[in-house]
Amino acid sequence: MHVRVKKLIGTGITVVFLLVYCLMAMLLATKLLPGTSGVVQLAYYAIAGLLWVIPIGALIAWMQRPS
Repeated sequence: MHVRVKKLIGTGITVVFLLVYCLMAMLLATKLLPGTSGVVQLAYYAIAGLLWVIPIGALIAWMQRPS
């Protein structure tokens, strides 16, 4: 598969993944965080805000790999 096609597929997957990930993170936050302290909320949003980098980083590595 050409790198150009991989980038097109990877871009589509990235957009869909991030939309679903953000919605799931918000849903989980509304279930878990009401009534918690600000420190707990900060920790949750910091972790949730950085956790998406792992799968997207693997996807970007796949997109850059020559065919």
